[in-house]
Amino acid sequence: MIKVYGIPNCNSVKKAITWLKDHNLEYEFHDFKKEGVNADQLKSWSAVFGWEQVLNKKGTTWRKLDPVQQQAVKDENTAIEVMLANTSAIKRPVIVQDEQPVLLGYNEDLYPQKLKS
Repeated sequence: MIKVYGIPNCNSVKKAITWLKDHNLEYEFHDFKKEGVNADQLKSWSAVFGWEQVLNKKGTTWRKLDPVQQQAVKDENTAIEVMLANTSAIKRPVIVQDEQPVLLGYNEDLYPQKLKS
């Protein structure tokens, strides 16, 4: 089973869902805003992708954080604290297949390589 983590109005999430539909892959959507995310999930994703990639420092949410909050992020644990408090600071989408994180963000070239039908 494929699970897509993100927020519904995110363009990258929309592209990922369109790609999955176009390739007839069943998926379940998990909305960060409504359903949340927990520290164990963030640790799992960080173990695969690196916390520096999971924390989206290019997005609006990161830029709106107070500079003191930004500078406090020094390692995985402090990054996870920020992501738990600000789920929009998580890079989207996170694609999990068979309980394993396989993709972070939208890259059309990687999807056919990483996703099994």
